[in-house]
Amino acid sequence: MSTMAAVQPQLLSQINERSVLRVLQANGPCSRAEMTRCMGATAPTVSKAVASLLRSGLLEEFDAPESGRGRPARRLRLATATAQVLGLVIDAGMCRLVSAGLDGRLHTANEIWFRTPDSYDELLQKVCEYVAALSDRNGVRTLGLGISMPGLIDSREQKGLLSPNLPITDGHSPGLDLAGRLGLETVLVHECHALCLAERHFGDAAESENFVMLEATVGLGLGAFSRGHMLSGSGGFAGEIGHLPVVADGELCGCGRRGCLETVASDSSFERLVSRRLGYRRSIEDIVEQSRAGEIDVGAELNEVLSHLAFAVTTAINLYNPERLYVCSRLFDLGDHVLSRLIELTETRALRPSFNGCRIERARGSKREGAISVIIEHLTDSRVRSGDRFAKLA
Repeated sequence: MSTMAAVQPQLLSQINERSVLRVLQANGPCSRAEMTRCMGATAPTVSKAVASLLRSGLLEEFDAPESGRGRPARRLRLATATAQVLGLVIDAGMCRLVSAGLDGRLHTANEIWFRTPDSYDELLQKVCEYVAALSDRNGVRTLGLGISMPGLIDSREQKGLLSPNLPITDGHSPGLDLAGRLGLETVLVHECHALCLAERHFGDAAESENFVMLEATVGLGLGAFSRGHMLSGSGGFAGEIGHLPVVADGELCGCGRRGCLETVASDSSFERLVSRRLGYRRSIEDIVEQSRAGEIDVGAELNEVLSHLAFAVTTAINLYNPERLYVCSRLFDLGDHVLSRLIELTETRALRPSFNGCRIERARGSKREGAISVIIEHLTDSRVRSGDRFAKLA
């Protein structure tokens, strides 16, 4: 028997298993009979796929009472009571670790926040401690860890190459290092890619095949979906819009150059401008609170940052021609007028046909949700990836 002939049944089984997972993700819990109808497959095919997924811990069965009389119906669902996944957000200043079921619902009551350590080794140590704390639940199996991180990330090598705002990760592979220490399936992605996945799973982008995400908090990054696929570039570096040089001899950027776009078009730049005028350091949260209370006027600083942010939005619209463009920023907490003003500024600069075909919105998904989405997609898609690898060897 040829290698290809031996591989094909295994690959078909894995494809069927992924189909089961996709049906549950799209429709929620269902019976085996409903699963068979949704997949358009035979009952034995569905039964075999379900049995494999139950053994792996990705699915679980439960009794759901039927209307009227009769025995409770056994139904299938993505594991929520017997298994969990973890999402880690590594960020400048603070890190967050949260758990969720395979249905993606966050267990926010168990969320852990901790200050980002000063060294990479300490970061790994802290994460391992907190993962152990979240994994210490009787009868609950932890299946994997998704990580959101800023900076240039080599997606193939799972390595952080350069992070102007989080330099302790430069040259390191937190996903691989944590996988080795924890014995868990672990996936590392750029924070903008995590936000894109969060918007697809938790926000308004579920039906959108072409959209762009601008992350304008500490720095400025971009993630883009085109025809349903993430655009990552040859090395995974696509979307580093924040390091476009826009101001000659401007503010020093974390990348070592001056006048990068993220130094003038982010929450951090707004925070710096307001703090400089007030004469003392204020956080974005304090500035928003004082502004909404009428204690300070930040109109001049807001207009300056929005003008630069509109340049970033215009660039993204003209380059990618998205159906929707999402912006992740705390500036919107100042009031509804902020998004309206950003759209007005963009309209005067973007190509008219591209602008007219694009809806600009505030991002609804979070990096935490993105990190959870990353590991769930990995666990789902890996049902076929392993078969693909075998097929390529044939």
